[in-house]
Amino acid sequence: MLLAHERADVCEYARRLSADGLVVGTSGNISVRSGDLVAVTPTGVDYARLEPADVPVVDLAGDVADGELRPTSELPMHLAVYTRAADPDGAPVGAVVHTHSTHATAVSALAEEVPPIHYMVAAIGPSARVARYATYGTAELAESMLAALEGRRGCLLANHGTVTYGADLAAAYSRAEQLEWVCRVWLTARAAGDPALLPGEEIEHVVDRLRGYGQPRR
Repeated sequence: MLLAHERADVCEYARRLSADGLVVGTSGNISVRSGDLVAVTPTGVDYARLEPADVPVVDLAGDVADGELRPTSELPMHLAVYTRAADPDGAPVGAVVHTHSTHATAVSALAEEVPPIHYMVAAIGPSARVARYATYGTAELAESMLAALEGRRGCLLANHGTVTYGADLAAAYSRAEQLEWVCRVWLTARAAGDPALLPGEEIEHVVDRLRGYGQPRR
């Protein structure tokens, strides 16, 4: 079976999407790249029942290389990230996570960028932009997303959800969680009053600090 390890990871993190409240039902999707192949969640399958053999493998043109089920309808968005997005630090793009998380989706209908209510916005970049709305699964949505991702590792999709990426699935998923949390904080503060926001230079400073964050890899 092609990309057995990657397909297993897709299943594991797809179940986490539901458990962590980042999606409802079969919404949202996940992919992992290995070379010129991508393992991606199938369309319309309950993640609780998802098995590695259910995860289709496609090439970078979107043609199925292995698997019986159809890939997610958002495949154009995933492939656009792998083939056209560029990590700000030049790191490889190895995984993409797309969520319909509640608070981030709400913010996507209210703002053009995620306001700098907390320094963890820097997990995405100097800001997290909101991509212009387009119908799901279309090339138009992929183009809108790419514009919002410029110099960033994630964005919101207007009236839709979020997209984040990383060198691996753990990194991409962590950014999705951080983005949802920051959006929840902003909405909570906004409901109580007019929240103070951090200046842009502080967010850029934290972006620099996060480059050296964590333990070195062995």
